[in-house]
Amino acid sequence: MKVVVKKLADLKRPPKNTRMHTDKQLAEFRRSVEMFGQIRPIVVDENNVMLAGNGLYETLLSLGKTEADCYVVTGLTENEKKKLMLADNRIFDLGVDDMSVFDAFIAELGDDLDVPGYDDDLLRSLVADAGEVEEMMAGYGTVDEERREQIRSAGETMRRQEEAAAPEPAPAVPAGEGDSQGQAGRCVICPKCGERIWL
Repeated sequence: MKVVVKKLADLKRPPKNTRMHTDKQLAEFRRSVEMFGQIRPIVVDENNVMLAGNGLYETLLSLGKTEADCYVVTGLTENEKKKLMLADNRIFDLGVDDMSVFDAFIAELGDDLDVPGYDDDLLRSLVADAGEVEEMMAGYGTVDEERREQIRSAGETMRRQEEAAAPEPAPAVPAGEGDSQGQAGRCVICPKCGERIWL
């Protein structure tokens, strides 16, 4: 693979890009480039249209860079270019972390947990010893007395509101009395519209 340096101003965004880059992702991308530099090339076609690496391109621009390492792919049909773009985005999603190796790496890093793409508090919790985890979890799910009283009070208020909103039972209609069609017996009154419903 021959990588060439190209001016960012000469690169063109594709008309459509299936990958959307969130602010969070671009911020982490920026941290990565600041820490390690550009570690993979932007893939472009013979017309400098980007086929892979749009997020990297945006990151380099935000850092004030003017050039990027690029890999130029030539001779692809328009369909092949679209397939390359789809495959580049999807294939990375199919990988699965080996958590035993991941845990070992994190443990080996010790206190140096500034890793782009990860929240260092989360990484610290992954390598915490049993005592630290027990301390972090000690207060999880507990409710103090003041909060308990607030919950009880809210429950009582809701019960009173439900009782006040309950419809009054409909009065019985004496035998022989009925609606305008001569029905006899009992009725209920619809709480929504007030209409009598004969039983």
